[in-house]
Amino acid sequence: MHLEEKKALSNARFLHAQECLASARLLLENGNYKSAANRSYYAIFHAMRAVLAFDGIDMKHHSGIISEFRKLYIKTGVFDTRLSAIISVLFNVRQDSDYDDFFVISKAEVLEQIDSAEFFLSEIKKHLDTK
Repeated sequence: MHLEEKKALSNARFLHAQECLASARLLLENGNYKSAANRSYYAIFHAMRAVLAFDGIDMKHHSGIISEFRKLYIKTGVFDTRLSAIISVLFNVRQDSDYDDFFVISKAEVLEQIDSAEFFLSEIKKHLDTK
């Protein structure tokens, strides 16, 4: 894949990330906290995929995307380790909100999820702007 194709793929993935974050905000406003948490996680998931597009990497399993992103970009110092912590928290909350029938999340917790996702996307955007 040529650089221009990688850029186009990365842009499409980052746009998807931004749409997920916007959806999270709307769901929060409507009191749909579990769904807002889900969308916050998917925002960072697609942002990771946007970065990995330049390496020709995509996988079906979330764990593979997370592992590759951490290996190539966090362990090498491209991104701060705070992003790794955000990934862990948002992934775990998404898992709980999707699969635990009795999971409850507060408005304050969802606000924190969204703030974390916004920070994550801003760091990814800075990186992508250098490509």
